[in-house]
Amino acid sequence: MKKLLLTGFVPFLDFPVNPTEEIVKSLDGATIGDYQIISKVLPVDFQQSEQEILQHYNDIQPDAVVSLGLAAGRTHITPERIAINCKDGAPDNNGVTCQDEPINPNGPDGYFSTLPIRAMVNHLTENGYPAKISSTAGTYLCNNVMYAILHKIAEEQKQDQIKAGFIHIPASHSLAIKLKNSPSWSQKDLTEAIRLTIQTL
Repeated sequence: MKKLLLTGFVPFLDFPVNPTEEIVKSLDGATIGDYQIISKVLPVDFQQSEQEILQHYNDIQPDAVVSLGLAAGRTHITPERIAINCKDGAPDNNGVTCQDEPINPNGPDGYFSTLPIRAMVNHLTENGYPAKISSTAGTYLCNNVMYAILHKIAEEQKQDQIKAGFIHIPASHSLAIKLKNSPSWSQKDLTEAIRLTIQTL
């Protein structure tokens, strides 16, 4: 059976709950389509998150990689179209701030997702879940992780063999309770939506 590396993040900044952590934990070990899910939770740390996802990739040797991130304020499941070679934004959980820094000084400006993002959006909407493609993964940890794994796969010249990319999700109800005026989904619906996106592989 094929293996799929599924990653999420721990809570960060002003978000005491990260629904991606709950999703990956609940799907760990599941079989979805042709894939066995192997889940990992990443730290919100510019250096460590990149190191850890690459280490998991080397250890697991997956046939696909799907990383998840929280985009509180969004209303839809949003597969990301592109990662750019830039890290910037708020401090990570260890207080490290990056500004206009390349993720890889020798890497290209960006990488397009190799996930079937249009098929994912179509499959979700057909099943009643709001979804749309996003053309910016930002410059924070989500973009960093997406760029790092796509760069690794490109270095190995395995873009045609290993599908990889990133999906942002809205807040969960349990997180929205702690925020002001944030749209939210139930944790059950968030998890089922990610299950449906993996089915498209």
